[in-house]
Amino acid sequence: MKKEPNYLNNRICLNVLANSVENAKECYEAAEGHVVLGVLSINYKTDEAAIEDMQKYIEATDNALSVGLGAGNPNQSAMVTRISAKLQPQHVNQVFTGVGASRALLNQDDTIVNGLVSPTGRVGYVNLATGPLSSQEAAAEVPIETAIALLKDMGGSSIKYFPMKGLEHVEEYRAVAKACAENDFYLEPTGGITLDNFEEIVKIALDAGVKKVIPHVYSSIIDKESNDTRPEDVQTLYNMMKKLTD
Repeated sequence: MKKEPNYLNNRICLNVLANSVENAKECYEAAEGHVVLGVLSINYKTDEAAIEDMQKYIEATDNALSVGLGAGNPNQSAMVTRISAKLQPQHVNQVFTGVGASRALLNQDDTIVNGLVSPTGRVGYVNLATGPLSSQEAAAEVPIETAIALLKDMGGSSIKYFPMKGLEHVEEYRAVAKACAENDFYLEPTGGITLDNFEEIVKIALDAGVKKVIPHVYSSIIDKESNDTRPEDVQTLYNMMKKLTD
């Protein structure tokens, strides 16, 4: 099975949440396969239950599974590492301190493993203290270039920039995109991305020269009653992606 996400024109792959296997299939089809489907580890009581259920998503979407923490919850880091080692998905979400363990247990370089860093309010700096213990301490603010180098040391593939709060941190985000482009690293903007700001957020990364962008669009496209991600919204986002990469 393919272990690398299916990027549109080798540049963008969408990341959305899947509420069920059926919802995953609908979203996969809506994006013509250029998507990874987030399934959250926090929703399972045991590793075994998560592995058994996530396997169904793998089979339904040609392995377009993104193993999630659950709102960046650092306490899920070890569980994500364990289940990803067994499942070998296309995409793994990790807090900064969990990246090395995930890559080591995956034992291959194709799966995308992101490392979560947060905005600081200072352009050019990110907070690395996103792990189970470190997130309880004072922020560890370092230059974005240093964060990228540390993630590369640990076998990471991309910066997961969270929470972006849409365009609230746009100048910081521009600096992150520029550094990712200059240091041959992928970028995953996350948090507060909507149908209205998606195009601008992705365009900033592409214009900066980021090789591969994986935007996460979550709550803004989820139906509040069914908790399903709306396939028609995924299709709208996919049309924007086509426009951006033409």
